[in-house]
Amino acid sequence: MAAASTSADSPPSGAAAPAAAAAGPAAAAGRTPISALLIGTGEYTTGFGKETSKSDKATGVVLPSILQMRKEGLIGDVALAGTNGGKFPEVRKHVQRVLGDAYPASEFDLSIETFPADDVTDPKAYVQALDALPRGSIVTIFTPDDTHFAIAMDAVTRGMHVLVTKPAVKTLEEHQALHRAAEEAKVLVAVEVHKRWDPIYQDARDRLRGLGDMSYLSAYMSQPKRQLRTFGAWAGRSSDISYYLNSHHVDFSEWAFEGIARPVQVTATAATGVGAELLGRAVEDTITLTVQWENLESGNHAIAVYTASWASPPADVHSQQRFFAMCHKGEVTVDQAHRGYTTATDAAGFASLNPLFWKPTPSNGKFVGQGGYGYRSIESFVEAVHAVRAGKSKPADFDGSLATLGTTFQTTAVLEAGRHSLDDAGRPYRLVYAGARTSKDVAATRPIRIEPAF
Repeated sequence: MAAASTSADSPPSGAAAPAAAAAGPAAAAGRTPISALLIGTGEYTTGFGKETSKSDKATGVVLPSILQMRKEGLIGDVALAGTNGGKFPEVRKHVQRVLGDAYPASEFDLSIETFPADDVTDPKAYVQALDALPRGSIVTIFTPDDTHFAIAMDAVTRGMHVLVTKPAVKTLEEHQALHRAAEEAKVLVAVEVHKRWDPIYQDARDRLRGLGDMSYLSAYMSQPKRQLRTFGAWAGRSSDISYYLNSHHVDFSEWAFEGIARPVQVTATAATGVGAELLGRAVEDTITLTVQWENLESGNHAIAVYTASWASPPADVHSQQRFFAMCHKGEVTVDQAHRGYTTATDAAGFASLNPLFWKPTPSNGKFVGQGGYGYRSIESFVEAVHAVRAGKSKPADFDGSLATLGTTFQTTAVLEAGRHSLDDAGRPYRLVYAGARTSKDVAATRPIRIEPAF
C-alpha cells in the first residue's frame, strides 16, 4: 500500500483514465474515474482494530469495495485519512494481508496515499487530505459519531460528495445545517445504512407499505461486549449505543413508513453495569427508545420500540438483529442475523453466516463480494455521484433511492430526542413539525425542533 499522489485538479472530460482503472468497464463506457478519500481507518473501512480477528468485517467493507470499483473504472486515486499516522505501518501490513494476499487473482492496486504522515498525530489531517482532492470527489466518513458533522461540513463546503456512516450527525440542528450546505454546494450527501440494500429488508419494506396504517414495531440489535473495548475511546463519552445501532431500525422505519406515518414523541430508558465494569466509567449497556408514531391520513397512533445493546455475550453471529412490525392489515417478522446458513470449524466454532451482507471468502483467489448489500450500498452512492457529475441527475433526484440528508431528518431527531430523554431522567421529548399531519409536502415529515413533552 505505497503512497500515491492525488491529482490537484479534476481530470477533463475524455482524459485518459488512471492506469489502475483504464481497463474497467466504466472507463470503456467513457466515464472518468472519481478520486476517493476514505476518512477513518477503523474496522468498517479497513478491518484494522483490536478485535478485528473476531469480527465479521476483518477485511473491512469500505476499502475493498472502493478498490474493486477502482478495478472497474468507477474510482481513480484513493486516499486514507486518520488521526494517528503511527498506525499506518500496521494498517498497510493488515491491508496487504487481508486484501492483497487473500485475493491474489483480483490484483488489487493497493497504492493509497495516507494522511497524516507516519510520524505525525493530527486530528485535522483529513483537512489536508480534502485540500488535495479535486472538487467533486467522493468522501466517505466512518469515524466516531460526534465528528461526523464537522468533517462532512468541511467536505461539502469544498464541493465534495459525501457518504457518511449512520448516524449522519447527532443533532437535528446539525442535520438541517448540513442539508442546507449540501443544497448550496449542489453536492450529494447520503447516509450509509446498508440495510436498505438487504433484499429481505427491501421486500419487508415494500410489503409493509401495502398493509395499511402502522400499528406496532419492535426492533432489537446487539453486538458482543468486546465491542465496548473496540469503541472504548468514545463509548459513553461522545456517543452511545442507541446512536450506533438503533439508527439502523429507526432509519428502516422512516424509510418503510415514508408518507404513511411520522414519529412524534420519544422516551428512552437504559440498562447499566457491564460497560462500567469493562471500561471503569459510566456507560449505558443497553438503550431502549419507545417512540410514538402518528399515521398521517387517519391520525391513528402507533408504537415503536427500538433496543440496542453492546453488552451481549459471544454468540453464533457478530450482531443479533431482528424486528417485528404489525400494521392494520398484516404483520412482518425478520430475523436478519439467521439466514439458514451455518458452519462449524475447529478454529471458529459454530457460526451463522450472512454472505448476503458481505462475502470475504475468496473464490479461486478473487474477491467476489460485489453482490452483497454492504458493497451495493457503497456502489449505489458512487454510481449516483457519476450521474451528478455527468449532469444526468441532480442530488435531489436521489431522495427516493438513497438515504439522503433530505429523507433522514426523522432518524436524526428520534436519536437526539432519545439522548435528551436519557439525560432528563426519562422525560418524554416531542418532535415538532412545521406542516400539519395531513399536508402533502415535506413540512409534514421533516421535524423542525425537539422539545420536552411536558
